[in-house]
Amino acid sequence: MSTAEATLLTRAEQLGDRLAAQRLNRNLTQRQLADDAGVALNTLRRLEAGENVSLDTLIRVLEALGLGDRLEALAPPADIRPVDRVRIAAGRERRRASGAGAEGPATPWTWDDDQ
Repeated sequence: MSTAEATLLTRAEQLGDRLAAQRLNRNLTQRQLADDAGVALNTLRRLEAGENVSLDTLIRVLEALGLGDRLEALAPPADIRPVDRVRIAAGRERRRASGAGAEGPATPWTWDDDQ
């Protein structure tokens, strides 16, 4: 097993333990929480054991525990300023060649006030 896989399993188990602790702090049985969340009892047991369950199950259980607002911490909204959006869009535009040589015009430009 690779280090990444071991880390993933450890984190999944820790998350399951924390969810079980939250359930117990609310004096709920697994059956009660499963019913409140609208998931099967075995699915909740797998979640608390750190086993693979769907994202839908995790969200349902968090909502049933009153922890749905904590999902924002997992992936906070990336606020992009309007100026940054313009810069990003400008960087994506293709620029056309001007047709002039790389050295520019042969004579410098003037206002021509003599006329």
